[in-house]
Amino acid sequence: METGEDVCSTREAADRLGVSLRTVQLWSEAGLLRAWKTPGGHRRILTDSIDELLKRRSGAAARRPAGGQFRVLIVEDEPDFRQLFELHLRSWNLPIDLASVPSGFEALLQIGASRPDLLITDLRMPGIDGFEMLRALKASGAISELDIIVVTALTEHTIAERGGLPPGVTVLHKPLRFAELRQRLEPLVSGWRQQALCTAK
Repeated sequence: METGEDVCSTREAADRLGVSLRTVQLWSEAGLLRAWKTPGGHRRILTDSIDELLKRRSGAAARRPAGGQFRVLIVEDEPDFRQLFELHLRSWNLPIDLASVPSGFEALLQIGASRPDLLITDLRMPGIDGFEMLRALKASGAISELDIIVVTALTEHTIAERGGLPPGVTVLHKPLRFAELRQRLEPLVSGWRQQALCTAK
């Protein structure tokens, strides 16, 4: 299919965006990047969509404060549950910069713009779900710099059938006891504070 527009390969798109090939593929499948395939099956990315994505990433980075707080990103497609997360976490009076998004590809976009300290995510979501998002983060190497808590209604057996989760991911099951989440969160914030103090010395 000839579009008459400037295009590039997935490798070139990945280099421009600073992400893995798999992430570019996921973003293309989710519609975050506009793409088409050659008769030979090679994906071509419209460069205009890359420019638009770079602008959105710059905007996302500009909205996030530079340091000073422990950054938490919540990924949850249910608006009511997402709001419940925000209400609880804000009520704990911890030095948290809190952001939330409704989908896996928006989370990948946000993480690419400004990496959080902690990712709290559901697994079952439309489009790029939690499993695909975590695989994309693992492929890009970003997962090694994140603490991750998965909150899900899926059983351990179902999670294993879907390929499991990366090592080090904490799993909390729904219905979520927010007191348990707080018990997991407070040591992470405390460790972050100590590291920030050591860095400042």
